[in-house]
Amino acid sequence: MRAFTAAAVQIAPVTGPLSPDAVKANVEKCVDWLTRCVEATGAELVVLPESATTGFTPDCTPEELWDLVSGLPGPVIEPIQAAAARLGVHVCVGTYERGEERGVVYNSSALIGPDGSLLGVYRKTHPFCTEIRSRGGWVTPGDTVTVVDTELGRIGMIICFDGDYPELTRIQAVQGAEVICRPSALLRSADVWELTSRARAYDNHVYVIGANATGTDPAGVLYFGNSHIITPIAHIAAKAATHESWVVARLDPDEALRSLTPGSSVGQGFDHLADRNLDLIRNYREDLERPAASSFPHLQV
Repeated sequence: MRAFTAAAVQIAPVTGPLSPDAVKANVEKCVDWLTRCVEATGAELVVLPESATTGFTPDCTPEELWDLVSGLPGPVIEPIQAAAARLGVHVCVGTYERGEERGVVYNSSALIGPDGSLLGVYRKTHPFCTEIRSRGGWVTPGDTVTVVDTELGRIGMIICFDGDYPELTRIQAVQGAEVICRPSALLRSADVWELTSRARAYDNHVYVIGANATGTDPAGVLYFGNSHIITPIAHIAAKAATHESWVVARLDPDEALRSLTPGSSVGQGFDHLADRNLDLIRNYREDLERPAASSFPHLQV
């Protein structure tokens, strides 16, 4: 990894029912904010929110959503790819992705290179309880991990609720990810949003760039923004409020683990990856793979 400036951009979906015109308007908004952010900050990696091309809750059937989006690569994100090439910047953008059969829709994240090429696609492996199709939602889960080699460094991708699952980010870190992009439309609390990003960054000594939606989606659901950039020692290097905006920070591999706490003269003496007790993990592998549920009663959605 080399040092570079990264940005998280938080924008609101266009209001009103989802339609081809609404998707077009959302994509144009992504391009506009991407362009202004890069021209103002010189960012070389920009992360946009989850489902930025439609809004998170589409307020339509999976089949209708399938008709409105495209595969990856595909026409829905082509304007963003063109903007990335024009600006010479890496872009991570969340979008629903058309699957193989009508009604199969993935909640995906696309990593675009500075030449406009599609470098990698990640499909959300842990859809939220309200969005997963098996519980009446609209999203089919993915089943693969994505880490991409780029000229900036090795970049992994998770999406929103994925951040609650430490195993996913750990796999990416073991595969060499140095930066994790987390496009989100998080609906719970700002505390949980911050806690999970900081934990995943600290667990694995990686940078986490979380771009959270703000505003209102097509179903009238409200989002709180608070996008952030977290360092490998869990320090919040940049944090947004609720406005449509961007935040930026410098990601520097030479500074990532230089001190135990931000600005401290005490050096970092441990490495969460290198110091894992692999024998323990091997001994309890069956437990890690066994189905389980919380012992406490909770609402089943």
